[in-house]
Amino acid sequence: MSNVDETFMRLAIDLSKQGEGFVEPNPMVGCVLVQDNEVIGQGFHQEFGGPHAEVNALNSAFNAIQFETGKKGVCQFDAARGPVTAYVTLEPCSHTGKTGPCASALINAGISRVVIACSDPNPLVAGKGTEQLRNAGIEVTLGILQAESREVLAPYLKCFEQSKPWVIAKWAMTLDGRIATRTGDSKWISSEASRARVHSLRARVDAVMVGIGTAIADDPMLNARNLQPDNAHASRSPAIRVIVDSTARISLSSKLVQTAEELPTLIAVGPKAKADKIKQLRDCQCVVYESDIEEANQRLVQLLSHLQSQQITNILVEGGGQLLGSLNDLGQIDEVHCFIGPKLAGGSEALSPVLGAGFDMMNQTSQLKLTSVRHFENDVYIIGRTQKAEVQ
Repeated sequence: MSNVDETFMRLAIDLSKQGEGFVEPNPMVGCVLVQDNEVIGQGFHQEFGGPHAEVNALNSAFNAIQFETGKKGVCQFDAARGPVTAYVTLEPCSHTGKTGPCASALINAGISRVVIACSDPNPLVAGKGTEQLRNAGIEVTLGILQAESREVLAPYLKCFEQSKPWVIAKWAMTLDGRIATRTGDSKWISSEASRARVHSLRARVDAVMVGIGTAIADDPMLNARNLQPDNAHASRSPAIRVIVDSTARISLSSKLVQTAEELPTLIAVGPKAKADKIKQLRDCQCVVYESDIEEANQRLVQLLSHLQSQQITNILVEGGGQLLGSLNDLGQIDEVHCFIGPKLAGGSEALSPVLGAGFDMMNQTSQLKLTSVRHFENDVYIIGRTQKAEVQ
């Protein structure tokens, strides 16, 4: 059955990707129902709080049966027509949250066999879904295309396995590796098409983060704008904007502060931030996250854990070089989106995208597995994942 199982599980994995940017902090999950080697139903988790993939697949199958046979109220498969196998990319849940337990839905529908790509690390599930299915007499097969499924589920898995959100590092740089000229000018390194892509990225993540240097230099909004109507995330913006600002230097007149009432904005400060400035920021409706940790990188780790505890699954970090360098030093960059403009900035004082302490030896550096290389107008757009983020 292995080749057949892989074929249908690959379809379920492809389906699951359609939930990207809509289901977080839930996982992207796909489900395919098969009878006599034919797909009779399929579904994916479409939105947070909505039905899970298994229920959508069951509804798809029963609607088709009702249309074909005219039989009303179909809620269980007819065993006489042959056993039904469910292919699910993540272990079905066994608890009631915003929706009912999917394991029970599969049992009640008369599913004969369930093939699962990978187990769910969520303590509310963590083997309980599989156990419930087996106790009901359903044959369960685990681990089919596990690595492929875990790659799609990586942000969700990191939240539970490391208590940290998935960190996507994004930057635009010249061909000689500069994110600005020696005077700090950076408008524009990348093309209009590349910048539009960045807005699409912002629209599908939970948070956008920058360091205070970038916030001061660019005075950005960090929201998703000018998306095409056919963009699936056209009506979505990041749940929160995060500014790493140890001493609370951000101006009260900045766009980020001035729009905090409309777009949630968190300012992460350290022990040297002045109390009166913190109060002023809060009066402007900013959320101020205070840390009493002296060491900057330790504060950053604490901040990531805090964001994950607030159900932030993925963060797009747009700079600057020091913040990205600190995250790289900490091994917390999981994915990279790099736009390379065909320009030469030159200058020994021009900034690079990733600073921090860096590494002493080349064999210590962060290794990337490239997943995509594309062109936007004259720019090269590279997407990669750090090898440590690849779950075996």
